[in-house]
Amino acid sequence: MTDWLLALVPQYGLWLLAATTFLSCLALPLPASILMLTAGGFVAAGDLALMPVFAAAAAGGIAGDQLGYWAGKRFGARMIARLRHDPARDKVLDRAVAIMDQRGLMAVFLTRWLFSPLGPWVNLTAGSTGYGWCKFTGAGVVGEAVWAAIYVGGGYVFAGNVAAASTMLGSVLGVVAGGAGVVILGYWLFIATRQGL
Repeated sequence: MTDWLLALVPQYGLWLLAATTFLSCLALPLPASILMLTAGGFVAAGDLALMPVFAAAAAGGIAGDQLGYWAGKRFGARMIARLRHDPARDKVLDRAVAIMDQRGLMAVFLTRWLFSPLGPWVNLTAGSTGYGWCKFTGAGVVGEAVWAAIYVGGGYVFAGNVAAASTMLGSVLGVVAGGAGVVILGYWLFIATRQGL
């Protein structure tokens, strides 16, 4: 399927890119990152223009995020209300909402590009827990812009060598994600230690 989609980039470039990033933000297993790298390669070759490619990739992601958020708001709220009938679950949900209120901006931002497999689920959670739409949208737009810039820019820099760009970006993002995980875990341990003293 990936090869078939890549073959369509020269013909349907911007529309294909926007549709793929849109659908990937709804948890459909599409190769959005590889498609952005390929589009960046076409930009380097002069077949596509940089700003429209970047805009299409980011706009598709932003639209997918919005649909996920509103689906969570429309359908998730009823499920949350049913779960709140149990006092134990109600406490857990209160804690989840409090965490989303405290760290929601960072969660939304990082799940657009660094921890992207979690993005669709954060969208639904944000909508269903009543997280503010303006905050969600602001963090989402910035995060999707970073995602599009990293992958379209990577394809451009590597001039279409998708394999090399994918390997390099995977390694760099893996190191960044690992470092972020260590910092977050360290912070949680520090807080837990202080509360236990």
